[in-house]
Amino acid sequence: MLVYALVGPSGTGKSTSALLVAHEHNIPAIIDDGLLIYKGKRVAGSSAKFEKNYITAVKRATFHMRDHREEVLKAIKQYKIKKLLIIGTSKRMVDKIADTLKLGPIARYIDVTEVRTPSEIKMALYVRNTQGKHVIPVPYMQIEQNFFKKMITKGKQLFSHKREYIGETTIVHPDFTQGTIHISDKVFKAIVERTVNQFQNLVCNHVEINLYQIPSVQVHVGVKQPVKRSLKELGFEMQKRIIEEYQNIFELELDSVNIRFE
Repeated sequence: MLVYALVGPSGTGKSTSALLVAHEHNIPAIIDDGLLIYKGKRVAGSSAKFEKNYITAVKRATFHMRDHREEVLKAIKQYKIKKLLIIGTSKRMVDKIADTLKLGPIARYIDVTEVRTPSEIKMALYVRNTQGKHVIPVPYMQIEQNFFKKMITKGKQLFSHKREYIGETTIVHPDFTQGTIHISDKVFKAIVERTVNQFQNLVCNHVEINLYQIPSVQVHVGVKQPVKRSLKELGFEMQKRIIEEYQNIFELELDSVNIRFE
């Protein structure tokens, strides 16, 4: 069997990227947090994200339980899987999974930084740390709908650069997370408004913020009176200050800040 591994710290967006990595390398099967996913469908195993505490979640993810391990091994044989992607937080973890399931040595390790930009990783970490959201790379309807139903929501559909449909994700709020911190959109807008209003004779008319795909801010700025400096120069300085504020306050790296003078 040819085994790949996608490795990176928790919350950096590995599960979201897994479908894209598998598509690019023509890998039909994925092992993620105790699940065996084949051609976009869960075919064996159960997710560590549904465990009640962190310790049992780790055991589930590394196939510590015999019945769980045997179920996945049986499915690998049944579907005649010859190429597989293992997702894990470290090389040690993916090596342990490969060894436990007797898959052979891992042929290639792919670091999450090879497939996600620094901005995307920071955004994923922000969502994980504030909202407790975890992603499973299978469609919503593939998840067992018993008492976990209130904990899961639909994720997003993923497409390749050629607009080919790749698969869907599901968002989960595990029991073992510490909870969530909700920051209102009003707070994000207030930071921008305060920054803009520090400029003499300029006023913030409108703010549009997108933090859940490519983090970006669009600001409509009104010019009350003639200004001494060029608007281009003021715009660059305003962009810089807004980016710095978001980094300092929220630890977020914005992809773009677009200024429109009115």
